[in-house]
Amino acid sequence: MSNRKYFGTDGIRGKVGEYPITPDFALKLGWAAGRVLAKDGVKKVLIGKDTRISGYMLESALEAGFASAGVAAAFTGPMPTPAIAYLTRTFRADAGVVISASHNPFYDNGIKFFSTEGRKLDDAIELEIEAELEKQIDCVESKQLGRASRITDAAGRYIEFCKSTFDHDLSLSGLKVVVDCANGATYHIAPKVLRELGAKVIKIGCEPDGVNINENCGATDVKALTKTVLEEKADLGFALDGDGDRIIMVDHKGNRIDGDLIIYIIAREALRQGQLKGGVVGTLMSNMGLEIALKNLGIPFVRAKVGDRYVLEMLVEKNWRLGAENSGHVLLLDKTTTGDGIVAGLQVLAAMIRNNMSLAELCQGMTMLPQILINVRYTGNPLANAAVKSAIEQAETQLGNEGRVLIRKSGTEPLIRVMVEGSNHSQVQKLAEQIANAVKASN
Repeated sequence: MSNRKYFGTDGIRGKVGEYPITPDFALKLGWAAGRVLAKDGVKKVLIGKDTRISGYMLESALEAGFASAGVAAAFTGPMPTPAIAYLTRTFRADAGVVISASHNPFYDNGIKFFSTEGRKLDDAIELEIEAELEKQIDCVESKQLGRASRITDAAGRYIEFCKSTFDHDLSLSGLKVVVDCANGATYHIAPKVLRELGAKVIKIGCEPDGVNINENCGATDVKALTKTVLEEKADLGFALDGDGDRIIMVDHKGNRIDGDLIIYIIAREALRQGQLKGGVVGTLMSNMGLEIALKNLGIPFVRAKVGDRYVLEMLVEKNWRLGAENSGHVLLLDKTTTGDGIVAGLQVLAAMIRNNMSLAELCQGMTMLPQILINVRYTGNPLANAAVKSAIEQAETQLGNEGRVLIRKSGTEPLIRVMVEGSNHSQVQKLAEQIANAVKASN
């Protein structure tokens, strides 16, 4: 990844108005991507977006760039990232584009691509696009220019797909579910999916205005969801992020259920149903409790680098189906090709119904170890700082084999993520703070 100029772990991302998230760059990116993809005969791409106000500007610029390279673009309007992956496949489009910064605030945005199979582009293709970006933009002959169109039934198609992943002999009738759509791309999708499957739905975070996406709501902030679940005496709550590829759940007691617990429930249910193929891929951030719980079930577990693209790579390499990040990216390759919050949530609901158990009861069998994560903004290279290195070494010595220390740079923001995990909460908290303070002092 270090030899990339623009592409990070999840496409190209940054603050709107600051290079490269500018209209002129988006125009050239559309042209460059069109040039690379058109080499293989690509003539049509799908373009979807989340609910950020900047999406209008960026989709117009991208479309102009694609048209200049001779590639037609079909707009879906606001649509979850996994929906674009699905629709790219079903429309037999040659590529899909999502304009979204996922869980980031509204003033950020990003652009990511899917292949015709609905998977993130290979590293080699992203590097080819970067090489084209260094060239002077040109334009195909007028008769070869790409045309623009709009897909009017995109939402309905994706809703039916989501429902198809939920066994037809099961119903959500009798369940009260709170769904928080983060004022993002699932606002017109998730409530309908749950209602059409029989649930009584209470929706929050479903009134996007272009600037309130992920603001005190959604998968990155479940306080509003927890409050609503308890007040409404609901059976559970769903919190999706701005582009719908993450899910965090809340049980009827108000407990937060993250990606580790969700994949544990899904893997155990697959084992019970005789449908488990291989094991589970987590990441370096996955809680040790998940590793222990899966081992007790005899389910293999391996860790990939942080980032759902790396989870996916390892799943493909091992020919396994189930993977997740504790942040809520859950990959179910027997259902779809990318992280999908709605589809993952439906599999947990199916396990509840089949076993006649609450979400809280389904979580029993896995004990989460205390894990403290502190994000620290940085400048320079704090990981090379002697005091930071010393703080990390001291923490590792104190924890021994009873815990882990993980320090890494975010792939999407200028943050150092400090994670410390162990059996003693106060010790873990203290060690994490010591490392975080050392990082701050190095700035």
